[in-house]
Amino acid sequence: MAKTKMIYFFGDGKAEGNAKMKDLLGGKGANLAEMTSIGVPVPPGFTISTEVCSAFYENKRSYPAGFASELKEHLGSLEKLMGKKLGDANDPLLVSVRSGAAISMPGMMDTILNLGLNDQATVGLGEKTGNPRFAWDAYRRFIQMFSNVAMGMKGEVFEAILEKIKADKKVELDTELDADDLQKVVTEYKKAYKKHMKSDFPQDPVEQLQKAIDAVFGSWMNDRAIHYRKLNNITGLLGTAVNVQSMVFGNFGDDSGTGVCFSRDPSTGKKVFYGEFLMNAQGEDVVAGIRTPEKLSSLKKRNAAVYDELEAIKDKLENHYHDMQDIEFTIQQGKLFLLQTRNGKRTGPAAVKIAVDMVAEKMITEEEAIGRVSPDQLDQLFHPGIDPKMKKSLSPLAKGLNASPGAATGQIVFSAEDAEAWAKDGKKVLLVRKETSPEDIGGMVAAQGVLTSTGGMTSHAAVVARGMGKPCVAGCKSVVVSGKAMSVDGKKFKEGAYLSIDGSTGEVFEGELELVSPKITKDLATFLGWADKVRLSAKREGIAGVGFQVRTNADQPADAKVARKFGAEGIGLCRTEHMFFDEGKLEIFQEMIISETAEARADALKKLLPLQKKDFKGIFTAMEGLPVTIRLLDPPLHEFVPKTAAEVKELAAKLGIKPAQLKAKAEALKELNPMLGHRGCRLGITYPEIYDMQVEAIMTAACEVQKSGKKVHPEIMIPLIGTVKELQMLRANAEAVIEKVLSQKKMKVDYKIGTMIEIPRAALTADKVAASADFFSFGTNDLTQMTFGYSRDDIGSFIGDYLDQGVLPRDPFQSLDTEGVGQLVSMGVEKGRSVKGDLKMGICGEHGGDPDSIDFCYRTGLNYVSCSPYRVPIARLAAAQAVARSKK
Repeated sequence: MAKTKMIYFFGDGKAEGNAKMKDLLGGKGANLAEMTSIGVPVPPGFTISTEVCSAFYENKRSYPAGFASELKEHLGSLEKLMGKKLGDANDPLLVSVRSGAAISMPGMMDTILNLGLNDQATVGLGEKTGNPRFAWDAYRRFIQMFSNVAMGMKGEVFEAILEKIKADKKVELDTELDADDLQKVVTEYKKAYKKHMKSDFPQDPVEQLQKAIDAVFGSWMNDRAIHYRKLNNITGLLGTAVNVQSMVFGNFGDDSGTGVCFSRDPSTGKKVFYGEFLMNAQGEDVVAGIRTPEKLSSLKKRNAAVYDELEAIKDKLENHYHDMQDIEFTIQQGKLFLLQTRNGKRTGPAAVKIAVDMVAEKMITEEEAIGRVSPDQLDQLFHPGIDPKMKKSLSPLAKGLNASPGAATGQIVFSAEDAEAWAKDGKKVLLVRKETSPEDIGGMVAAQGVLTSTGGMTSHAAVVARGMGKPCVAGCKSVVVSGKAMSVDGKKFKEGAYLSIDGSTGEVFEGELELVSPKITKDLATFLGWADKVRLSAKREGIAGVGFQVRTNADQPADAKVARKFGAEGIGLCRTEHMFFDEGKLEIFQEMIISETAEARADALKKLLPLQKKDFKGIFTAMEGLPVTIRLLDPPLHEFVPKTAAEVKELAAKLGIKPAQLKAKAEALKELNPMLGHRGCRLGITYPEIYDMQVEAIMTAACEVQKSGKKVHPEIMIPLIGTVKELQMLRANAEAVIEKVLSQKKMKVDYKIGTMIEIPRAALTADKVAASADFFSFGTNDLTQMTFGYSRDDIGSFIGDYLDQGVLPRDPFQSLDTEGVGQLVSMGVEKGRSVKGDLKMGICGEHGGDPDSIDFCYRTGLNYVSCSPYRVPIARLAAAQAVARSKK
């Protein structure tokens, strides 16, 4: 059996690895090997693979057989190439020991520099270089880093010693200390080490190296690295690699330095050479902010030859990798060395600009360009945010779920009515509630943003806020609402106090913060045009329709217009219940609910018919020529009746009945588990006149809009069916109403009648359901709720613990559970198309805006996804990326 290679060498223009080996060598190691091979000046070294890291943890922090001998062999090769020995008393080889995972995790794992120094080697290094100050400076840095990273000592211990010696000498900067001063620093550092560790600072360089490698592998599982991976959904990696590289010294004197640069501006995307550097410094000085770095442009004045060489290498690397590069460099006595290159992190606006510019420069193709911008980055272009400069100095007051992106600031109010009243007076308000309900719609519209103490990512507040493009922080458990006040960890805030929320991060801040709106550039339209070209080119065997489409969830004409502006290709979900909360409609609908006879209900519905028709006309007009899927009434009726005694009294007076009569009706509508109770198609079967009125309003509106010369494509959706009989009965009722309307109007309208697959039984019997349906729309919010048995409104109370403890990889209401719920969707698609091969299918749950869920939907064979208006551009990109991935 062949021996598994654990360590890969690079140096002298040759390398055992390359850029394609990131999974094995980590991004840093793979790129060091690649740069070496293409002639970039890289200090030689070797990379210990991520497989060793995996084995390190599998073997309870011990190494695989043969590792020690392979490490010794590669260290010997490095010493031979450099003509120096680690720890040599006269001319020591010094190395850096750095982490590097396959996916960049900047600052999350550990690094140790100047390894190989001890008391004798420091003296020898000073004599060899003729620069004892440099040698003692390197030694004091090594002791501090090693003690902190490898041995767990606090850095503050060493900082205090350094500050005291600087104060004694009456200087401010480290660079103002001479060799004797630094020798004193080292002496005091070693004393501190012995006091804390109960042993002398290790003098054996091989022991130093082994402990450093242990520490870097150990940092893979430190708290900040785990948190970073969780935050960025980084999974499936073997671990980190370890890069052992010969040192070059930016702290050798005034002709030496270190810096970080980008081949383009990472904030704006402009094609300018961007970066910072420090002379007479090592890399940690730039990162730690100990001294203020200089702009890269001033390096040209200090050393034009080095600047020109760095600029040429920057161009070479960008052309080689076909992407913007983040480069670390060191200058030692006027000679340039590259320590790292990687594809640079960038803002959303910069990502779009760089992608578009690189296509124009013929560096990448349009299809490659759409893979260069993540949906999260694109999202930044559509929502205001808290000024990043201001945010750096702030600590959040509280943290909840990042339910709807963007930021908002305003005075807090605790009822929808107050939000509307204050907004009318010109005040900017934040609506703070335990949770919102459909009757809070007016207040949500009036508010700048919404903050709730309960609820999850698909709670009412989250879903409606996303649909409106309003920032929302939901499930913020530390917020306790009581009357017209709230408290956070005992600190009270009265009505009218200023708070700011960041719906992109879930953070809540005290006070009124300044918001900034990213500029939408022409590049964005170009970029999304490329995404659409890829997305609509999708051809899948046996699946009818044009490409992979993106629709929107919109309940009002204004929402529909916004979505169309953002590129929506129709409406995948129009929730008719939201229309009933408009002014003038709610009382009529409530009158219908409390009616004791079918005749009384019919009278109330007759008043609602023209109002519903007006809504549908507005939506059909806004979406002219595009399909509009309208869901008939879905929520239980108890959501529409008043809850407090004051509300009961007020409505009873309007309706001319006794409060006791209204209260009794409201009590009768209460259910123990309303989300599994009398709602959806069950209402349509019990009260067919409600659905009849809605169907009549839809088709009358369609006829009138079509008569005005506009094309309409209504799709009537019957919700919550669990058995085909429900669909058959309600379809027959709908067809009878449609036939009557079309006959009266003497018109033909292209319409469809379909259903929402949101109950597991409907998915399991989808072949029977398909026989009576023109389309399926998977309502994955309810499908997830019923499959898991989790309440989507109450999951906020435990989802944080589930994610922290690894019970679930992600919130299943935020990203579709492809393993469980996804099987029901796949089964529904397969069974439905076994009966009707061209059956149109889509998804209209909130998962329709989640990139991972969109990828699953494409692979499963859906024709479209539907999401909130402000998520349409993100869905267009994610859908295009799904199509591009499938081609590979």
